[in-house]
Amino acid sequence: MKKHISILAALFFAQFANAQDAPEKYRPQFHFSPKAHWMNDPNGMLFHNGTYHLFYQYYPEAKIWGPMHWGHATSKDMVHWKEQPIALYPDSLGYIFSGSAVADVNNTSGFGKDGKTPLVAIFTHHNPVLEKQKTGRHEYQSIAYSLDDGATWTKYSGNPVLPNPGITDFRDPKVRWYEPQKKWIMTLATKDRITFYSSPDLKSWSKESEFGADAGEHGGVWECPDLLPLTHEGKQVWVLIVNINPGGPNKGSAGQYFLGDFDGKTFTAYSKETKWLDWGADNYAAVTFSNTGNRSLLMGWMSNWQYANQVPTDPWRSANTISRELGLQAVGKELYLTSIPAKELESIQGEGYSKKNLTVKAPVDLAPKGGNASGLFRLDLKTTSTSDFELVLSNKTGNELLIGYDKASNQYYIDRSKSGKIDFEAGFGQKHTAPRLSKDGKIALTLVADVASVELFADGGLTVMTDIFFADTPLSELTIQSVKGIQLEQVQYNALKPSIE
Repeated sequence: MKKHISILAALFFAQFANAQDAPEKYRPQFHFSPKAHWMNDPNGMLFHNGTYHLFYQYYPEAKIWGPMHWGHATSKDMVHWKEQPIALYPDSLGYIFSGSAVADVNNTSGFGKDGKTPLVAIFTHHNPVLEKQKTGRHEYQSIAYSLDDGATWTKYSGNPVLPNPGITDFRDPKVRWYEPQKKWIMTLATKDRITFYSSPDLKSWSKESEFGADAGEHGGVWECPDLLPLTHEGKQVWVLIVNINPGGPNKGSAGQYFLGDFDGKTFTAYSKETKWLDWGADNYAAVTFSNTGNRSLLMGWMSNWQYANQVPTDPWRSANTISRELGLQAVGKELYLTSIPAKELESIQGEGYSKKNLTVKAPVDLAPKGGNASGLFRLDLKTTSTSDFELVLSNKTGNELLIGYDKASNQYYIDRSKSGKIDFEAGFGQKHTAPRLSKDGKIALTLVADVASVELFADGGLTVMTDIFFADTPLSELTIQSVKGIQLEQVQYNALKPSIE
């Protein structure tokens, strides 16, 4: 009898454990996600002494948004992340909203001691008490510094360093050193525009100029900006990234960008038309790492405010995109920003195959011969023409995620309407589209798939789409089909190995 009871108990506990573990099936295997609780915007991303630092909006008490802290994670390659203790806690000045971090190598702030380079975090204090008073002055900029490579932080006693002049949304400072004039430049989101400030020491700030009241999309508040230089054909081009919520191309949150010139005071855009950083639904608050030399590396929050608080994950919510290297590419006379997977992703590439001259009409199986039960992979393909084609990620339970190109509309698409669990928010299970910008007669496409996300980089990163999904079991099957038929010049498939601890 005792044996019978013990078997029943074992079965019960096994079922209980499975029930408890079930939500973890959505846990990303090579994207950063916190072990538990709520995360949104990446903050203070910084490379220093061989380590990448990722800070992020974090609420350690629940898996929905709450009083914001700065969580912290570190990595040597932006792929294998280790979660660290919380870096910044709310205080009497308010919650710790988004911002950036810099390595003050010249010790302009005076925080450095004994030859140690101070790391300085510049962030928004959001004061809930003042917010209730509706003064419009509840957000202001503050700083903190670290002398032990980011392990611990000391808030500056003179905070805030930039008081609010009376702008309701006054936040998300992105700071960089402007070498020609030996000063720091702060790019700040100020309601419906960007305001630039400068400082010699990160403590005293002067207004330089504004941009954007009559440019780009204004379907929602402007947030989480970034300003960075790139080089195209020997010429320096400045990129201004502005995240917006709502108002994205496929509803909800998204990032737009402008290309132009910056002289240390004023940003002058080549065009006031909207260009989108990512046409998918799930790349928001994307900004770049600082102190990375000639590389511009961007990472975003892989979610959308339309449903971020409702996604069916437990005990955490949200993940980040993979790191992406930014560049510029001309199409005719128009210049565009490109994003491609950072080369560090190759560190988790597993076995795969390469094929050439593959004819596709009826569905062709692209999964490797031995299968890939995890559904984690990177697929690179190139076509010989621009005919329609569709990639189908699927499983035995009937879930399907469709990714393809429609020639009639000249659009790429991701359709998650049958991708698994979609009932937690009315607008989640939809088809998202993005224009093909390239004029090339061949299509080049890279697809990176994790347990609960796909990231599509088309035509060298001219068109990018990021979408999350929640399949019942891993989407381990992969086929390609084409109604009219298409020739694939080359196909490269590699399984990706989990990198989470």
